[in-house]
Amino acid sequence: MTGIVPLRRNARFQLLWIGGAASRLGSEFTRLAMPLLVLALTGSPGLAGVVAGARMVALLLVQMPAGVWVDRWDRRRTLMISQSLQAAVSALLALLILTGQAQIWHFVTLAVLDALCAAFIEPVRDTAIRGIVPASQLHSAYAQEESRTHAAGLIGPPLGGLLYTLGHAVPFLAEAVTLVAAAVFYALAKVPRRPANQPQTSGRETREDSEERRPIRRGVRREAAEAVTWLWRRRGLREVTAAMMVLNLLGGAFLIPLIVLVGERGGGALTTGTVLAALGIGGLAGALLSGRISRLLPPGPLLLAVLTIFGAALAATALPWGAWWPMVPLVFITLSTPSLNVVLNVVIARMVPDEMLGRMGAVLSMGGMALKPFGPVLGGTLTAALGGAAALVVLGGLLGATAAAAAASRELRRFTGEIAPA
Repeated sequence: MTGIVPLRRNARFQLLWIGGAASRLGSEFTRLAMPLLVLALTGSPGLAGVVAGARMVALLLVQMPAGVWVDRWDRRRTLMISQSLQAAVSALLALLILTGQAQIWHFVTLAVLDALCAAFIEPVRDTAIRGIVPASQLHSAYAQEESRTHAAGLIGPPLGGLLYTLGHAVPFLAEAVTLVAAAVFYALAKVPRRPANQPQTSGRETREDSEERRPIRRGVRREAAEAVTWLWRRRGLREVTAAMMVLNLLGGAFLIPLIVLVGERGGGALTTGTVLAALGIGGLAGALLSGRISRLLPPGPLLLAVLTIFGAALAATALPWGAWWPMVPLVFITLSTPSLNVVLNVVIARMVPDEMLGRMGAVLSMGGMALKPFGPVLGGTLTAALGGAAALVVLGGLLGATAAAAAASRELRRFTGEIAPA
């Protein structure tokens, strides 16, 4: 019997990973550049939050139907089309900036279009990992995925800040290039077109094929309801999802207060990007330690630890020790989160039926993101009312209160990743 190929020699996974790394790096370029540009054009932290919030609202609204459609459609073609359209959106925004025609509604509209593309890209990538990586290597694969995310978080913000100083449109042009590169690597990875228990097609579906499958295709609502019911019947996981909703709300609110805080202390775009790179440093270290940490703490207690550390570190960024000081507590914010992400991804990948992966991924993402669109708006509003430092202290206190409330849940405290019906 032929042994399992080591993950590092799994060419399809590595090509998929490189494509994801290129896409993520481009997104990190504009993650900093977008609020900086909106602040420069309008002077309003609230409007910067509205742009980010609009993207998240669009992602939330379309994610569930996108997950259902990913389970139905040719996944490879869906990924390629979505990634190409996302590159076109970045290029169009760069063009508007270069010609001096960019207005706030352009940012909102294009942020929504970008979110629509992302809603299809992420579930296809998630299902592709399940299709090309053996179950015994899933933990290593998701740990590598986490390292990609945080490596981009380390390199992207300072490089994005530098590109922004060269020209306001430059980060968006760079993002378009990285997204095109990602599409090329995805094509080479040959993402599985359909789940193993569904018929493979060469691409174009005949009318007869469509007619045959139409009777067994249920409505989007019914298929989505199946995934929601599956989640609701799993004790512990549903409580973890609820706590993640609050974590994503408050965790998504700190970027604008932090940018304003660094600016208030005399830091420019390059300084701000370098400070944000601390998230990547902590994330890379956390990804490397994820195996050890996950063996020490099961998912429920690990989530409680993440909430507590996140809250304390966020409040600590407000200490009056200069523009560079926030780098230190920011490292601790992402030190523990990779382990939680890896463990939860492995649980889902192993337990969810393959034909439901797209829907289940969408349900969990929606659960985690249901409140996230309000994060940037909350952060911008608090910053406008209180200033950057005070807003960060308030957000840290709210995370601490969330940890205390979550600790009161017996199901969450005892959640080990062994999913059992209610």
